[in-house]
Amino acid sequence: MISIKSQEEINLMTRACEIVKDTLFLLEENISPGVTTGELDLIAEEYILNQGAELGFKGLYGYPSTI
Repeated sequence: MISIKSQEEINLMTRACEIVKDTLFLLEENISPGVTTGELDLIAEEYILNQGAELGFKGLYGYPSTI
């Protein structure tokens, strides 16, 4: 069965994609020698939460991180 998305659902999906894109660009800006993956994870988590979004992976099946 094909599920047709409403305009509101499409807008939410578009916003989620923008947050993911911006998070990846933010991480790219912060990658440098000596920066740990834990620090990058914290940067991503803070940014995502500040956008009013929910973390997609953290806590899922016990996964401990955001990225």
